[in-house]
Order: sequence, then C-alpha cells, then structure tokens
Amino acid sequence: MEKPVQLNARQQRVLWATVRHYVMTAEPVGSKSLATGYDLQVSSATIRNAMGVLERSGLLYQPHTSAGRIPSDSGYRFYVDDLLEPSPSLTRQVEAALTERLDWEGWSVEALLQETAQVLARLSGYIALVTLPQTHAVCLQHLQLVRVEGDQILLVVMLDAYSTRSILVQFPKATSQAGKEQLDRELQILSNFLNHRLRGKPLSAIVDLEWAELDRAFQHYAETLQGAISGLAQRTRSTPASQIVFSGLAEVLRQPEFASDQLHDLIYLLEDGRDQLWPLIAAAGEPAAEPLRIWIGAENPLEPMQTCALVSAVYSKDRKPLGSVGLLGPTRMLYENAITAVESAAAYLTRAVTQGFRGLNSGT
Repeated sequence: MEKPVQLNARQQRVLWATVRHYVMTAEPVGSKSLATGYDLQVSSATIRNAMGVLERSGLLYQPHTSAGRIPSDSGYRFYVDDLLEPSPSLTRQVEAALTERLDWEGWSVEALLQETAQVLARLSGYIALVTLPQTHAVCLQHLQLVRVEGDQILLVVMLDAYSTRSILVQFPKATSQAGKEQLDRELQILSNFLNHRLRGKPLSAIVDLEWAELDRAFQHYAETLQGAISGLAQRTRSTPASQIVFSGLAEVLRQPEFASDQLHDLIYLLEDGRDQLWPLIAAAGEPAAEPLRIWIGAENPLEPMQTCALVSAVYSKDRKPLGSVGLLGPTRMLYENAITAVESAAAYLTRAVTQGFRGLNSGT
C-alpha cells in the first residue's frame, strides 16, 4: 500500500480524532462532533476543510452523501503507523490481569494457551487466536513411568514442543506380581535409564533404537515400551502442524459490523479454514519473524477477513519464535488496546515457556 500524502499537524489531529470517535460510536463522524468532543481548538468549518483533505487523500470516505466520514483502510494504517499513542498504564493492567488469571505451574501448554485466548477475548471484545508452539523436530525432553494399578503403567512423555503425551501401558503379569515398592523402584531406574539414553532424540527415531541395550533385568519391559512409544510417535505425526486455539466468538457478535453473512464466513474460516489462516499468524521457523504484525482490511489476503483487522505478536524461547498471539476484530478496532494486549500476552507466554516448562508438567 502506498504511503499517504504528508499531513500537517492539524490534519493529523483531525484524523486521530475521527478514528477515535468512529471506534467508540460506529457512526459516521461529522465536524460538529469533533469540535464539541475533542480539544482541537479550531472551528467546525476548519475541521470540515481538514476532513475534505483527508478524504481526497483516501484516508476518510463518506458512506452516503449526507453522512459524516469514516476512516478507510488507509486511514487506519496511517493512524497505526504515525498517530497511535501506546499506553504504559494499559500495559500494566493487561499484564496484571494475565498474571492474576493464569498460572503456568502444573498446567499443560494446551490448557495455558486456551486460557490465554479466553482472557484476551474477554479483555478486548475481539476473537483471540493463539498458536501452539511449533518446532521442526519433535524430540523427547523427559519420560516418566508411573505405576497406576495392577499391571497398568502410565507412560508420560514431554516433548520439546512443550506439550505432553501419555499412554496407559499394560505390562506382563510377572511385572504386576512384584511388590509395589519394588515395582516403583524398577520403574524409576528404568525411567532414569531411558531419559539418559533418549533425551534430545527425535520421537520418530526412538522406535528404531536398539532396545537390546536394556539390562537383562528389564528385558521384559522392552517390547511393551517400544510399542507404546511407537504409538505416541504416530499420534504426534498425525497432529496437524498448524494448531490454532481461539476464543471470543460471543464477544465479536456484539460488533455491529458483523452481519450474518460476514459472521458465517468468519466462523467457517476459524473452524474449517485454519490452514488458510495459518500463514497470517504463524511465526514458528522464521528467525527474522516480525515481533508485531498488523493486517488491516484489504491488506488481508483472505476474503472473509477483508472487513477485519488482525493484530499478532510473537512469543519465543531463547529468541527463537515458537508461536503467535493474535486478536481478530473489525477494522474499527481500538488498536492501542489490541497491540498492548497481544504484546503483553506474548511476553507472558515467552516467560512461561522459558521458565515454567523445564520439568514434566501434568496434562496430556
């Protein structure tokens, strides 16, 4: 999109006020509303002249000849790039809300991200989108064998995608006949041995390892464990790479822009077209991924989103992008709040994946 013509200070102030007023009211903006509602210190006639310049520049337009003016996609873009004023106090409020409502300790990553989406949707009134951490190779970080009951053992695996997988394993009856304390000791020894041998290896390659290395005392576990890990590897491969959790459809229903047809197309995109949505929000595997992305109206390549704005920020570990947090709403979006919310959530998730998931967490 070409850069709009240069605006003087008065024209910029009128554009700022027009965007702010339209965001709040969803009604076309007239010069009298700006003269009475904002401290522009000029007459209505002067404001009308400035609005005329903005219209000729393509930053405002009239939906009807007798109506006031509303911002165009270019007008919103100019506002976001040149006029937006971040609010440090709002940043603190969002961070406090996330810290109060979320707790990464003891949660699975999926649960944390789903709750993050719900919190963002409630705070913003828009649809919140969060991508699960994506890595090129899914490797084993930690493995634990836990006695459940009888001859059933729970195998829990933590992957470097910051997710956990678990499966119930039924060992031979000879194993279940051992005393509980003896079995617990054997399972801990075996867990330690497997972690030493397997940590950092791709899950898909583990099934091809030479299991004969197991001590003779544990040979009766080998075939069962190999089958269980093979099953986990298959489940991991069958999981779509482009995983997006979302929340906030109820909130966005309150926005007047979303007529029934538009909402239907948007719901279809969220529920059945996430592969199309993925390139707009995903950041994993892009070392130079922009920390903040904003798509406004026609800038969106997907037709159902061309009446929408998408604001997303990257969360990472060791400065490597893992996923993104986004807010999707009408172009009549309070961009200051949306940007603050996604950046604060991304910073929170960056701390979570860096500090909170070093060990094996509960969850499957």
